[in-house]
Amino acid sequence: MTQPPVPRHVLPVLVLAQFAGTSLWFAVNAVMPDLQRELGWPTAALGTLTASLQFGFIAGTLVFALLAIADRIAPRRVFLVCALAGAACTVGAWAMVSDYTALLAWRFATGFFLAGIYPVGMKIAAQWYTRGLGAALGLLIGALVLGSASAHALRALSGTLPWPTLMLGVAAMAALGGVLLYAAVGDAPGAVARVTTLQWRALATLWTDARVRSSVLGYFGHMWELYTMWVLVPLILATRLQGATLSWTAFFVLGAGVIGCAGGGWVALRWGSARVAGAQLATSGLCCLAAPWAMHAPDALFYAWLLLWGVTVSGDSPQFSTLTARNAPPQAVGSVLTLTNSIGFGISIASILLFVSLADRVPLGQLVPWLALGPALGLWALWPLVQAERSRSG
Repeated sequence: MTQPPVPRHVLPVLVLAQFAGTSLWFAVNAVMPDLQRELGWPTAALGTLTASLQFGFIAGTLVFALLAIADRIAPRRVFLVCALAGAACTVGAWAMVSDYTALLAWRFATGFFLAGIYPVGMKIAAQWYTRGLGAALGLLIGALVLGSASAHALRALSGTLPWPTLMLGVAAMAALGGVLLYAAVGDAPGAVARVTTLQWRALATLWTDARVRSSVLGYFGHMWELYTMWVLVPLILATRLQGATLSWTAFFVLGAGVIGCAGGGWVALRWGSARVAGAQLATSGLCCLAAPWAMHAPDALFYAWLLLWGVTVSGDSPQFSTLTARNAPPQAVGSVLTLTNSIGFGISIASILLFVSLADRVPLGQLVPWLALGPALGLWALWPLVQAERSRSG
């Protein structure tokens, strides 16, 4: 029995809703320069606020995974409730922005509810696209990448738009994204029935199933590099640029990940998700190793290096999620993806804290190559799936 065609509106709605919902991620980061000027906060406040949201996301993904929220409750409903709750938390952050302790709490809560947006959006896509999932997730995670990179574009615009407008606008956009998805996308035909019990054995497939373990460990290597690269890019650009020009360039470098996500998804239809993920992970790792030379290269080569890195550092993420979703137990895809995200973001926080602390003492050209450890270990873990795809295509 062949899968009925997916209605054309489903993927655009999923992409728009994912972009709108995940824009909450860096809503405060985008207006931090204004808040620092008005409230006298130190630069370190930005790192603390970012870590607060990341810890909230880790806590949320752990709770959602262990309680199998996305597998026991209709994913559309989870997405809607979390988008509205995340928007409300951003409004709360705006209302209490002068109280730094309260702001930390609001950002933690925002991260918690993002656990019901990003992984749950992937679960919904996996239900609709039993075929071509890599391409669908390429666009979906591309929306996340663009939404995250938009913080730099918002920062560049902050001189013309007041910070309350930016924060409230992001909150409204997230709420509308949740409503749009709930109203316009129904339950996928043939979707696996929702479970009524906790799926401890299914969660254990992260280490008991060789195929799931291979994609998950590859993803963890990717996460060692990804968000630390995003944090370091403005510091790298600051060696040549400043002001709005720096912010716009950072937006284009990080936003270039959309090309890697969408283009990688298209190539994966013909080449396979494991090989696409492996090729992009290897390329981004080589970009890390090239840093000592590229940091001192002429402008054309310097910016070409950053763009290639921006394309590939994000472009493998949809294919890792595709591989995990395909190989995880069907009744627990949402929980397995969510737990994988939780562990991956924990790794990213450890990497960020380590590299940012070292950046004060070690030149960037000497520090960045150590990010390649993640891609190297990820490629080693992913290799069995790459070999399996080669043998099937051969």
